[in-house]
Order: sequence, then structure tokens, then C-alpha cells
Amino acid sequence: MARFTLPRDIYFGQGTLEVLKTLKGKKAVIVMGGGSMKRFGFLDKVEEYLKEAGIETRLIDGVEPDPSVETVMNGAALMREFEPDWIIGIGGGSPIDAAKAMWIFYEYPEFTFEQAVVPFGLPELRQKARFVAIPSTSGTATEVTAFSVITNYKTEIKYPLADFNLTPDIAIVDSELAQTMPPKLVAHTGMDALTHAIEAYVASARSAFSDPLAMQAIAMVKENLIKSFEGDKDARDEMHIAQCLAGMAFSNALLGITHSMAHKIGAVFHIPHGCANAIFLPYVIQYNRKACEDRYAAIARTLGLNGNNDLELVDSLIELINNLNERLNIPSTIKEWGVNEADFKEKVGFMAQNAVLDACTGSNPRPIDNESMAKMYKCAFYGEKVNF
Repeated sequence: MARFTLPRDIYFGQGTLEVLKTLKGKKAVIVMGGGSMKRFGFLDKVEEYLKEAGIETRLIDGVEPDPSVETVMNGAALMREFEPDWIIGIGGGSPIDAAKAMWIFYEYPEFTFEQAVVPFGLPELRQKARFVAIPSTSGTATEVTAFSVITNYKTEIKYPLADFNLTPDIAIVDSELAQTMPPKLVAHTGMDALTHAIEAYVASARSAFSDPLAMQAIAMVKENLIKSFEGDKDARDEMHIAQCLAGMAFSNALLGITHSMAHKIGAVFHIPHGCANAIFLPYVIQYNRKACEDRYAAIARTLGLNGNNDLELVDSLIELINNLNERLNIPSTIKEWGVNEADFKEKVGFMAQNAVLDACTGSNPRPIDNESMAKMYKCAFYGEKVNF
């Protein structure tokens, strides 16, 4: 039986933060990251709107770029003390992901992280609180997804928690927040959004519900990402919508090994997630085309790329992605990003094994084993063509 799940309400456009003053409740915990939401005045707005709603607030801030198990457990403990009926994650993907994971252990203190990483195995949430997500970046789309990515620094593994319970109740996609992103963040999050949409379009759980969302997101990213990177405000607004459409697609269609590889190298070498996706995506398309060349060709055809047949169209799609990376100042290989070759050789087997076990691998259109995954990493490290 197939399923398609989205937040009950998605508010979008400039100024939609104001909807917070319509919430019904008594207490809210606000979870955020390093402080940009404070600096740009958005935290003040959130607190003021909640005050108008008669809701008392407590702040959890300082969530790191790759939120840790410890951060999650500490936040959940604070929530159990404060007993909120709303949890509000605001900022980039990291604080929202952290807030989602805190939500689990707030409602179920005896539940373990080892239990939480089992895909679609969470207990029923919303026993104590509902969830609002407010993204400030245009990439992760965690505001509309059933996922949360948490890092165990002791094991050097990023774990994607996956369960429809984690889909927020309310997503506030206010494009004013996205206007604050620096260019590098625009580049990385934009390529993350493109990867989400492309992987969703070819993933094994794709459907007639997810395909139009994925394809529209791809078209919008192609049209707006470079302009957004260059500072065009209208394009920045469009990208904030595009990444949300991509999120709705992949939350239901699932993803593939671009994300599996990015999760595992991110935990070991700390390559920003969107940047890692951008590096791996052309290599993964080369690998997957043996299983779904017609799907990639359909993307290229929709984008108006050159090609007389599926093979040429997919080549054009790969070329487009490489050109986007070049214009966005994203390296084309892991080595170019700055990973030491000896360190890479030491860790590649470890990363490959864990990438095969990643929750995203099961929905990749072409199966992969440890040996082939290691070869994928090596191709992406040295810039070699994937021909196996």
C-alpha cells in the first residue's frame, strides 16, 4: 500500500511568520542554531507573535551544523522539564532536524537512539506536542519531510531518521528568511534541493503524486538558482518554493545513493551536506543510468536540453549539473574540496559500508554493494568516469 503524507498546513510567501499568532496552546519551545535568526530579528518576531497568541516560550539555541545525539538528548530533557504543547524549529535544516529528534525523546523518554534509527519504526507522536517548522535556507525542505538527520560523533556516522510521524504539522515557508543567506549557502542548499528532486524522480518509491512535484522543482531550480546565487531577490523567493516542492516529492518518493554517500562522508570529513550532494550527483547519475536512463532523459527533455536520444539527453543533464557546480564555485571532486588522499584511502571502506546501510540506499533505482560503493567514492575523489 502506497502512502503520500504532507504537513496539514503550509503557509508560504513573505510575511507568513505572522500565522504564529493564531496558534492555540500554552507553551512553546523554540529550537534554533547559531544565532542568525537572532541577528536578523526573526526570533524577536516569532516570540512576539507567540506572545500575542498567549503562549509562553523557552529557547534552545546553539544547535550545531550537524546536530549530535547529545544535543538532541539535552534538548529533549529541557522539553520534559518545560512541557511544551508546541515545538518550533527555526533556521536551517540542522536546528529543525534536531527539534524533530528532540520531539521523539520528549514524548518517549525511554526510547533509545538505536531504536529511533530503524526506518519507519517510531511510536506515535503528538501525545504531548505538535510541531511547526520555519526554514531559513532553501535546500533541506525538512519543514515538509518525514526525515531528520542526526550525527553520532563517536561512531562518525550520520543517521537519517525516517518516519511519517516526523512530518511537521505546520510549515511556514516565509521567503523573507531566505533573503538572509550568504552566496555559498545559497549554492550548497540550492544543489541540495536539485539533488532531492532528481533523486525523488528516479527513486523506487516514486509515484504519480511525487513526479509532478519533483519535475516542477527541477525546472524552478534550473531557472532560478544562479540568479539567486547572484543576489536576485525574486529568484531567491522562487528557490524557497522550489526546495519545498522537492521536499514534498522526496519525503514520499524517497531518495538514493547520492544522499547515502553524502551522509557518510559528511560525518567523517565534514563536507557540508549540500556541497557533498552536488559533488556526488553527476557520478551517481552515471551509475544509475543503466537502471533508469529513460527517467533522467525525461528530466533533460523537460528542461529543453540537447540530445537526439536518451543517451545524449542524459549526458546533457550531467553536463548541466557540472556547469551549475562550476558557476556556483562548488568543486567537482572530493580531492578538490580538500580531503587528504591518505585519509580518504583509510576511511573509504568504512564510508562505503555505512553508505550501503544508509536508509536512502534501499530506494536507489540500481542496487549497490560495498565494493561498488567504494568504487563510487573513488571515482568522485579522483574525478573518474563511472563505467561499471
